[in-house]
Amino acid sequence: MLASRAAVYGLRCALWRGLSTGQRTLAAHGKGLTADVTDCSQPQYNSRLDTPLPDVPFVRSPSPEQRKLKEKEKGPWTNLSMEEKLALYRMTHELTYAEMRKGSDEWKTVLGGVFFFLGFTGLLVWWQRVYVMGDVPHTLSDEWVEKQTKRMLDMRINPVQGFATHWDYERKQWK
Repeated sequence: MLASRAAVYGLRCALWRGLSTGQRTLAAHGKGLTADVTDCSQPQYNSRLDTPLPDVPFVRSPSPEQRKLKEKEKGPWTNLSMEEKLALYRMTHELTYAEMRKGSDEWKTVLGGVFFFLGFTGLLVWWQRVYVMGDVPHTLSDEWVEKQTKRMLDMRINPVQGFATHWDYERKQWK
């Protein structure tokens, strides 16, 4: 009896605390978990085609080399080399338009996953056909269906709105 009480107490402590919402609320309010939270009230950088000018530059704290380049930027741009212009652009923007428009190869992974699951489903259907399902019942054979239809017509099953309305009883053929 003492062992069962100890087991119940242990399960209550171990499982119930993990499932109870009271402990999770404490964790959600900063008591147990720490999470990176983005402050949405501050301007943020984003690379999107529909917003060509982001709110803040890509590089927020430039290195000493980048600071020198920023000072050089204030002068005539004819003194800047192509690499320096590109470095200035990369300080402000992470990606060019061509890089943003470039598609990813994720479609190959998705298509591969779809084909994998279709193949697995095909194997499952084949396995069920071979090993689970038996032979087709004899009542689905053409002769049986023909005999059953003839019997139903002879018994005049549902002659008002059923399929017997399409049978001509005098000529013994379909209308």
